[in-house]
This record gives sequence, structure tokens and C-alpha cells, in this order.
Amino acid sequence: METTATKRRDNKKSLRVKVISLGNAEVGKSCIIKRYCEKRFVPKYLATIGIDYGVTKVQVRDREIKGGQWGVRGVEGGLRESFDALDSWLGEMKQEMGSQANMDSIVFIVCANKVDLTKRRVVDEGEGRLWAESRGFHYFETSAQSGEGINEMFQAFFSSITDMCENGGKRPVSEVTRGASPKEQAETT
Repeated sequence: METTATKRRDNKKSLRVKVISLGNAEVGKSCIIKRYCEKRFVPKYLATIGIDYGVTKVQVRDREIKGGQWGVRGVEGGLRESFDALDSWLGEMKQEMGSQANMDSIVFIVCANKVDLTKRRVVDEGEGRLWAESRGFHYFETSAQSGEGINEMFQAFFSSITDMCENGGKRPVSEVTRGASPKEQAETT
């Protein structure tokens, strides 16, 4: 029979988190959610009206994390426009969150999706990575269509959340680490 103290300890190890995907329309927010939560790709684009939602459960170290993934409708735009809009998305987030203290309790990941569409690419990896890392954010290149980088991105995200919990709810200073590109990940394993 479990004691109340044992149950309290187990509850400390279980986390519920909200993952909010912000970005321009047609960048693949809903497709990333479906790829990660449902392990599938939906090739036909249907604009998200309101919110797209997915749920997942992962184990990171000794913690079970239940993540609700929320995809929010974005504004219209292409690849360059999407990258150029990052500052306005970040500004909107800061405005909604209030003080800088609140921003320090959020794990940010910049995701360059659709890397499989190399001929359409106008923002190179270096430019995207520089933008993210200069703000202390993780950076990943992904393809919701092929699945490239999706699991690695979410693993890094949930690991960062666990690190934050172990650091009193704040991002550790050393967490200005970057998400490795799939090529770099292959070279280190």
C-alpha cells in the first residue's frame, strides 16, 4: 500500500506542460504536432481555424511529462516573411507574458521546418541559428513530412523543461546550448 509521502514524491516527478507553437500560416505548426503526437504526416494543407491540439507523454530522466501541444493560427506569409516575423511573434509573447521574470520561465525553440524543400529555402541555417542562439533559444531544423529532427527537437525541449524544474523554475544559465542539426547529431553518435 502506498503512503501519502510516496504519492507526494511521485507527483513531484510528474509534470504537465503546455507547448504553444507560434508562427506564420503554412509553416507546418499543425504538421509538426501531428508528426510528433500521432507519428503521421498530413500532406493536404487545411488552414487551422482557431487551435490544433495534440497530446503526448514522455519520460525524461525520472520525470513523466504530459505535454499538450497547441498550434495557433498564424498570419499569411512565405519563408522569408516567416523568419522576419520572429521578432513580432516574440514581442507579442513578451507583451502577453508581462515581466521578464515570466519570460525566463519559458523554454523557447526556434524550428526551421520544411528543410526537405531545399529549392524553396531562402533563410540559411546559420542565419536562423544566430537569431535563436543570440536570444538564448534552442534552434532545430526539421521536416514534418519526413520526420527529420522532430523527435530530437521535442527531446531537447522536454529535457530543458526538466532542467528548468531542477533549477527552481528558471532556465539554467548554461542552457544557451543549441540544438544540433541532424548532420551534427549523426556525427556525435
